[in-house]
Amino acid sequence: MAKDILLHACCATCSAYPIEKLKELDYKPILYFFNPNIFPPDEFDKRLNELINYSKKKNIELIVDKQDASGWYNAVAGLENEPERGKRCTRCFEYRLLYTAIKAKMLKIDTFTTTLTVSPHKSSKVIFEVAKDIAKQYELNFLDIDFKKQDGFLKTMTIAKEENFYRQNYCGCEFSIFSKP
Repeated sequence: MAKDILLHACCATCSAYPIEKLKELDYKPILYFFNPNIFPPDEFDKRLNELINYSKKKNIELIVDKQDASGWYNAVAGLENEPERGKRCTRCFEYRLLYTAIKAKMLKIDTFTTTLTVSPHKSSKVIFEVAKDIAKQYELNFLDIDFKKQDGFLKTMTIAKEENFYRQNYCGCEFSIFSKP
């Protein structure tokens, strides 16, 4: 019987391959959408609606949590001018993965992971460090899979094209819209 895992998901495109990979590893992914960093609101809606539709198609549970944009802005305050892959990104990972761990604990799911590692623009090493610290605090397990490895990014992009997903051209936060990764 597959083991439940809470999968923090930023969008359908980044979720497609991780869902398949986790199933191969005998996990039952439960998608968790907590991304108060996504700006503007219409971008947020596009990403969420695409993920809702895909989760229904794949018959995967999706939990959409209340988005705390003011909390996220407070978390990254003073880091607005940081470059992509800098301290602001690390703080953003911390914020979203903290909520993921709290949700996992509430749901009595002992393992969580994130789709963030499928992006070639994100440092899996940084994500793993942040997530493992949070997991330890909450007495949970963090499954440290670098989903971009073994052509994972290519695989998720292939699925995205086949599914005709909306595909964004920036990470989501307003500070990254004009930044180059």
